[in-house]
Amino acid sequence: MSDAQLESAVTFEESESRNEAMTETIETWIEDLITHVEDARGSEAFQEWLDVQSRFHDYSYRNTLLIKRQYPEASRVAGYRTWQEEFDRHVTEGESAIWIWAPIITKQCPECENSPSYHEDSNCEYDETPPEEWSEGLVGFKPAPVFDVSQTEGEPLPDLDTEATGDAGNLVDQLTAAADDLGVTVRIVPAEEWTHGEAKGICEQLSLVDVQPLVEVRDRENEADLARTLIHEYAHALLHFDVDDDTERAKREVEAEAVAYVVGRYCGLDTSGSAFYLAAWESDDPEVVRERLGRISSTAKELIDVLEDESSSSLS
Repeated sequence: MSDAQLESAVTFEESESRNEAMTETIETWIEDLITHVEDARGSEAFQEWLDVQSRFHDYSYRNTLLIKRQYPEASRVAGYRTWQEEFDRHVTEGESAIWIWAPIITKQCPECENSPSYHEDSNCEYDETPPEEWSEGLVGFKPAPVFDVSQTEGEPLPDLDTEATGDAGNLVDQLTAAADDLGVTVRIVPAEEWTHGEAKGICEQLSLVDVQPLVEVRDRENEADLARTLIHEYAHALLHFDVDDDTERAKREVEAEAVAYVVGRYCGLDTSGSAFYLAAWESDDPEVVRERLGRISSTAKELIDVLEDESSSSLS
């Protein structure tokens, strides 16, 4: 760590009380984070962000695949008119549409479930009620064009400032050096070579043969935030790399960010943006963080121990 980091970072002297001191400090920091999350959810900035997010449609799995195949870096997509009318933005001239399957909702025959026009050409003999009295339903799909936010110009969308700040010193080097001790392969990928959209980092299996976790993070000028992302993805590798249940994996996203908050704070970084990050996970009550404190605490301790070992090695 740099001299500036050492002035603001917390240290735990080697002694019989070290474990107890670390546990108490981490629990206090988690309580602080929970308070910050609750404050963030009640803030005007977060409510504005939620309002905008609510206007974006959720897409089916097959549409998500279609979008990613056509425009891998897509993050938020909407139709041409939706961008104009809902967000006061317009599609940039010359941009190519991303094609998805849009549902066709119209009057539907109660028996054959076709639209009135198809019903007339079918062998269905239903005639108990006229078509104008039929309920609407899904009768099929049609190709529809959408565009990613990066293909549009106009009024900016509200964003949540979740970046870590502060003097990272040589923390990124220490974290990459710690990869072997953590059983992780790590790569810092230049921004122009990044292929994972707006994600700052990913944790995945290296190959079918090599089950060691692979952590990749997108390089950036803000080394404090780069360090926080590395910590977050290392936490994923330690917390849930072997967890198959999607619901549980989603909940451990909260744990990984809590670990990043704790370890970042230990290193003297300002990781308060984690509150907005976690607040965006609406389905998770702040109590989830408190309930999972044991796993968060032990993972944070493991990372802190490795960082202290790396720091000691660099000084010797």
